[in-house]
Amino acid sequence: MIERRDFYIGGAWVAPQSGAACDVIDPSTEEPFAVISLGGQADTDAAVAAARAAQPGWAATSKAERSELLARILGLYKARAEDLAQAMSREMGAPIDFARTSQVGAGAWHIKSFIHALDMFEFDRPLGSHAPGDRILMDPVGVVGMITPWNWPMNQITLKVIPALATGCTMVLKPSEIAPLSAMIFAEILHEAGVPPGVFNLVNGDGPGVGTQLSGHPDIDMISFTGSTRAGIAISKNAADTLKRVHLELGGKGANLIFADADDTAVKRGVLHCFQNTGQSCNAPTRMLVERAVYDAAVETARAVAEKMEVGPADREGRHIGPLVSATQFDKVQALIQTGIDEGARLVAGGPGRPEGVNRGYFVRPTVFADVTNAMTIAREEIFGPVLSIIPFDSEEEAVTIANDTEYGLTNYVQSQDGARCNRLARRLRAGMVEMNGASRGVGSPFGGVKRSGNGREGGIWGLEEFCEVKAVSGWHEEAACHTHGHGGCDCC
Repeated sequence: MIERRDFYIGGAWVAPQSGAACDVIDPSTEEPFAVISLGGQADTDAAVAAARAAQPGWAATSKAERSELLARILGLYKARAEDLAQAMSREMGAPIDFARTSQVGAGAWHIKSFIHALDMFEFDRPLGSHAPGDRILMDPVGVVGMITPWNWPMNQITLKVIPALATGCTMVLKPSEIAPLSAMIFAEILHEAGVPPGVFNLVNGDGPGVGTQLSGHPDIDMISFTGSTRAGIAISKNAADTLKRVHLELGGKGANLIFADADDTAVKRGVLHCFQNTGQSCNAPTRMLVERAVYDAAVETARAVAEKMEVGPADREGRHIGPLVSATQFDKVQALIQTGIDEGARLVAGGPGRPEGVNRGYFVRPTVFADVTNAMTIAREEIFGPVLSIIPFDSEEEAVTIANDTEYGLTNYVQSQDGARCNRLARRLRAGMVEMNGASRGVGSPFGGVKRSGNGREGGIWGLEEFCEVKAVSGWHEEAACHTHGHGGCDCC
């Protein structure tokens, strides 16, 4: 049994002041393999106090110093890649090859991207030629509470910690108690890289405990949360009394619009994307909207892809999907699959229960439903499992109506060889992101949604701006700038 009971506070690993033990479960076996502590109010207060004390000094460092620190973090992150992969594979069930490439790779990609964005970022900006004596200063927002999920641990941690470091903020991270070990390895990386004491702190805990304590804490200036819409609403309400900034990355119910002129691999690509990470991605294209002329063929393709997809334990190498993360998630997905059957959707592949020959572990059968209507539960709720709903449409207008008829608005997808149509749809779809014909968004592209998918953006320049306060200054003396910027926050220091 792995024991990781301490928290990282003030630049050192310290014993909890009031920590209850919490088992970490291997979802492939349903057996505990590690134990951590869940912090209490005293632990949260100590971490916030350390971050508050360190904030003025860290805010005074130069952009060059912060950039050099990020470069050291990237080098150490790459050196610990296998440790991170093993931890994530064991704690949240990502197949080990997928953990090595996509789960670990996402973190490295974001760190590198933020180093590039920081190089271009202007902390001091002229208002414009019409007002030569006015200046806009981008100040750090202050102390940030960060609450991250279990499904993409390093992806979400680096999307918060790295831009906060880059902009001069200090922070307290509460990773998911379901998948905490990779976050603790990340804390070791930051320590070795030379992050000053108190700038980064980590306290393990659950949402009702440390999560609630952070979101309502009077000495926290901003909460950055990624997780369910339900939890995001609760965090917003709890944070309201202190008027702190709240940044939310929440759920999704992505629509993938496939037209008759889509390329030959569009349907297969959509199914594989939906099932990636065992369907545990907020931006998964879980609603496949197919033009009637190619609907039957698309359903058959989706069935074939799902039936060929292998399911296996996380420690097995190869291309397969692993288990869901927990018993709670397993029960939820099973119930929603049964609901799809009960409400009249046509089961094409998969269905309730574990895959054949499997009697333990949170494994589910890759499932495809056809003849789904947008009023059905499986088309409206975020399932967070490998479950695809296929819905027919007859016109572009109908496709847009169905796609936008959802509480969510994270990522939508368009498959068509008609460029004008693609551009029209990109403008009309209500989402924070639209991806067309399998083209991934580029480096520095902002990630985020609208409606119940949250607010704010992560990644690139937008991700840095999220951790800044805008200060407007008049009567600026340009010739004195380098002498008065002793804090080093300006681009010239």
